[in-house]
Amino acid sequence: MKIEELAVQEPILKAMQHLGYTDLTAIQEKAIPLILEGRDIFGHSSTGSGKTAAFGIPILQKVVKGKGIQCLILTPTRELCVQVTDSLRSLGKFMQIQIASVYGGVGIEPQIHALRKAEIVVATPGRTMDHVERGTIKFENLRYFILDEADKMFEMGFLEAVEEIMQYIPTERQTLLFSATLPGTVKHLIQKHLKNPITLKGEVYVDKSLLKQIYIVVPQHEKFSLLTHYIKKNQDEGLALVFCGTRHQVDIITKNLKAQGIHVMAIHGGLSQSKRLYALDALKKEQINVLVATDVAARGLDIKHVSHVYNYDVPNSSLEYVHRIGRTARARMKGDAVTLLSERDYDSFNTILRDHTLDIQREQMPEIERVVFQKDMGGDRGGRFGGGRGGFRGGGRGGGYRGHSGGGRGGGSSYGSSREGSRYGGSRSGGSNQGSRYGGSRYGGSGQGSHSGGSRFGNRGHSSRSSFGSGSQRQSE
Repeated sequence: MKIEELAVQEPILKAMQHLGYTDLTAIQEKAIPLILEGRDIFGHSSTGSGKTAAFGIPILQKVVKGKGIQCLILTPTRELCVQVTDSLRSLGKFMQIQIASVYGGVGIEPQIHALRKAEIVVATPGRTMDHVERGTIKFENLRYFILDEADKMFEMGFLEAVEEIMQYIPTERQTLLFSATLPGTVKHLIQKHLKNPITLKGEVYVDKSLLKQIYIVVPQHEKFSLLTHYIKKNQDEGLALVFCGTRHQVDIITKNLKAQGIHVMAIHGGLSQSKRLYALDALKKEQINVLVATDVAARGLDIKHVSHVYNYDVPNSSLEYVHRIGRTARARMKGDAVTLLSERDYDSFNTILRDHTLDIQREQMPEIERVVFQKDMGGDRGGRFGGGRGGFRGGGRGGGYRGHSGGGRGGGSSYGSSREGSRYGGSRSGGSNQGSRYGGSRYGGSGQGSHSGGSRFGNRGHSSRSSFGSGSQRQSE
């Protein structure tokens, strides 16, 4: 469907044309007319499907200037909050609609000022409750409530926070919920709070004609050397994202890439909000060409000109794998997803390959120059030249709701990104039990060994629990 066929106001259509829109994605074509009609929607859509515009375009058309806060959009992370805000402001650039971005880790006073003028608020759950308790956010005129990436929000332990927020907003409203998966918590919320919802499915945006997916079996002690080889070889093709399983591993890989003369920064939940936003901005402006990230920190990010995604550590599910590789091969541009597969990754990779929709081809390990790998930050084992084991159990609990350290009424958030105790969640670094009343998720945890024996990806002399090799426990953010 061409954008000119949409029944939207001229300023929105003009902004879409300026942004390079020509055709609508499947979720946009289905959702926009239904949202304009006032229907509740469950959008079962994955990363890259265009869901932000799917709800943003009709919401911008429906809100009225000067009538107070009419729409609240909740996102699981601060980075996604900023990204959704930027997208809506771009779509509404020829309108006078005010959009406030509300999240923890930054001063609260500028947000209070912005909320007084806003018609749309994009926010994280913790900081939203902070404003509710302060009385600095008013919902009496709210008509539209949107939950973005609901599955990830509840994995992070925010179910009760969301339920509490919903007690403060009018029951007569239009509710839109978007989620890549449908766990029990999401089903519960749909059944409880959506009125006769219509379920819409968008495409899984892994375009096999544009995205080349490969894996290389590599000894653990040569893993960092191989990563360096690929980054230097491909650095003229575009930007690169490197995914690691732990915050500690992100820091180590970033430090070592810098030692190799690569312009690189890190992003993970243990960094301050200002550092995370600075790193994202540097990549978008191409002041750096590599960003090393954890899954949670990079979830939902939309960065142009990413030509390569490198899985330094293998994710634990095909869904997380798709979320990672969906950062490249966007906007009809080609991209490469490269997985560096060492023996301790076999169990996780076995799980990913059970998803038969993925087409991941093996390539032989190229001739590489072995480079020095500094592992003096602790927690790493392995060779002098390799990318050792990321054995760090993380920097406390993060992203929680009722945190007990930092923040508070003096300008931080008593609900936001606390790294200490959390009543409602946040993720606990290290893959052990989640410190949350509602669970959250262990982004990692124990290995998933099968008992098939043998090794499918080389190392033929090894006896193994997994069909790819030995199963070892991984830890994650």
